[in-house]
Amino acid sequence: MKKRQSPPSIHTAGVGIIYLVLTLLSVAAVISALTVGSADISLSRVLATFTGEDRTARVIVVGLRLPRLAGAALAGAALATAGQLLQSVTDNELCAPNIIGVNSGSGLAVMLVLSLFPMYWQLLPLAAFIGALAASFFVLLVSGASPGDQKSSLILAGVALSSILGAGISFLSLKYPDVLSSYTAFSVGGFSGVTFDELAIPAVMIIVCFILAMIAAPKINLLCLGDEAAGSLGVRVRRLRVFTIVITSGLCAAAVSFAGLLGFVGLIVPHIIRRICGQRLRRILPITALGGALLVVFSDVIGRTILAPGELPAGIIMALIGAPFFLYLLVRRRRHD
Repeated sequence: MKKRQSPPSIHTAGVGIIYLVLTLLSVAAVISALTVGSADISLSRVLATFTGEDRTARVIVVGLRLPRLAGAALAGAALATAGQLLQSVTDNELCAPNIIGVNSGSGLAVMLVLSLFPMYWQLLPLAAFIGALAASFFVLLVSGASPGDQKSSLILAGVALSSILGAGISFLSLKYPDVLSSYTAFSVGGFSGVTFDELAIPAVMIIVCFILAMIAAPKINLLCLGDEAAGSLGVRVRRLRVFTIVITSGLCAAAVSFAGLLGFVGLIVPHIIRRICGQRLRRILPITALGGALLVVFSDVIGRTILAPGELPAGIIMALIGAPFFLYLLVRRRRHD
C-alpha cells in the first residue's frame, strides 16, 4: 500500500517537466503559425511586420495568421478545459464535449441563429451557450434514468443525441445553403477567415469560465470520492454538478461560435494530462488549457500546409488523431473491466 503513495512525487516531477515541454512547444507553435502557410514568411519578416517595415507581410501576419493563431489557441484551451471538467464531474474518462453532444447542441443553436436571424449574429455565443447547456442536461437526465452502468449510458445517450443534432445541422445547411461560406469547415472545425472581432466576446466567456473553474476546482475534486463522501465534507453535490456543467457549456459554446464543431480535443488532452500530472484540478487545469491550445494550433498549421496552397480544416487533423485514441480508450477500459 505504501508504494501506491509514490505517484504524488511522480506527478509533481511530471508537472515541472510538462511545463518545460509545453513552454518550448508554445514558442514553436507561435513561430510556425505565423511563418508557415500557403505563402511562407521568414521569421525576420514576421518581426518586421510589428515595426511597420514590411506592409505586405503585415497584411498576411496581422490580418490573417495572428487572429487564426488566437482563435485556435482559445478554442483548444476552452475545449480541453471543458473535457477535463466533464471527466471530473462524471468520473468517466471517455466523456468529452463532442462525444456527449455538447458541441452538437452548440452547433445547432448557431445554425438556427444564422439561418433564421442572421442580423443578430452578435447573439451567436449566447445561442451556442443555450444549445450546449440543453444538450448537457438532456444527456445527464437520460443517462441517469437508464438502468445499468450510468457511465456507458452517458456515452450512448451522447452519441444518439449527437446524431440527432447533426441531422438537424445538415438539414439547415441544405435548406439555407448561403448561411455558411463553408459548411464543411464548420461541421469539422476550422479557423479560416476568423477575425479579432469574432473572437472578442468568446474570449471573454472563456476567460470568465476558466476563472470560475479554477475557483471551484478543489470542490470538484471531492466528487471523485463519491457523492455521499463529498456531501459529508460539506459539498452541495447537485448544485456543484450543475454549476460545473454550466461552466463546461460556456466553454464549449464560446469555442463552437467561431471554430465550428471541433472534436476530440476534450478527450485526448485531459486524459494525457491526468496520466502525467495526477488529478488535482487546480494544478492540472492550466496545463490542460495550454496543452489543448497547442494541439489545435499545431493541427491547424498541419492542415493548412499539408495540401498547400489548399488546406484541410483543423478538425479533420484532430479526427485523424482523436478517433484512434478513442478506440484505444474503449479497448483498454474493456480489458480493465
